Amino acid sequence: MPFASEYQHPDALIDTATLESRLDDHDLRIFDCTMFLLADSLDDPYTVQNGWEDYLGAHIPTAAYLDLEQICDPDSPYRFTMPDPAYLAEKLGEHGLGDGHRVVLYSRGTPQWATRVWWMLRAIGFDDVAVLDGGWEAWHREGRPAASGEEMYPLATLTPRPRAGMFVGADEVLDAIRRQGVCTINALSPESHAGKFKRYGRPGRVPGSVNVPVADLRDPKTGLLVDARTAAARFEAAGVSADQRVIVYCGGGIAATFDAFVLHQLGQDKVAIYDNSMSEWATTSDLPIETD
Repeated sequence: MPFASEYQHPDALIDTATLESRLDDHDLRIFDCTMFLLADSLDDPYTVQNGWEDYLGAHIPTAAYLDLEQICDPDSPYRFTMPDPAYLAEKLGEHGLGDGHRVVLYSRGTPQWATRVWWMLRAIGFDDVAVLDGGWEAWHREGRPAASGEEMYPLATLTPRPRAGMFVGADEVLDAIRRQGVCTINALSPESHAGKFKRYGRPGRVPGSVNVPVADLRDPKTGLLVDARTAAARFEAAGVSADQRVIVYCGGGIAATFDAFVLHQLGQDKVAIYDNSMSEWATTSDLPIETD
């Protein structure tokens, strides 16, 4: 079954001009979600650095900073695990995100930090949220207004309404390997998919998974999301069908959310993120792994 030829959820993606025109909206909440993954080589584990200093230097006017590590499961051995819905709702409320707000998320360098928070919000039933197309780079390149220093929103109340099936664990991924009709997608680079390096532990991929790298879904010059026909062609070329159940993974459940975001835009409503992804899979010796 083919994917839609046009994006199906335009409210989940906002362009820079539209956002600028709405900066004075009383109920708008904008969050800079930037994080950085630093490593000396492809074999080295990432060091995580938040984007706080960059945010303080320049950000979209009225935007607050949202540190992803501070809203994830504090008891998980992995860095970015989805927390209990009530815990997440409480933490987001402390940042001023609440019922009745319209939310815009953006990040620098890559959209995956914004889409990770977008996916987490959807998982607790909050849908009035959009990702800024092109992120900070598009905003800055176009000469749109910027602010500096810290900005904060008043405390708010966010009511969680959890959706089932948005995140899965290793058991569900293992089960998917044995099932017809479930497609597992790796959002990491082709080199990582092939098993060329060991950043996450054992090199390789989930057996049988296909590769749709995040980079293939963005225009390399502008950083904007590719058009729907191009995105659909990238997934179809990898063997993904619109009527399949899909599980997307990456290194830690972050980049995978950009693939999931695009699939959602293409009308695919049976998508889950493998939380912790290769950070868990590659370090668990009894889970199967595959290389080229």
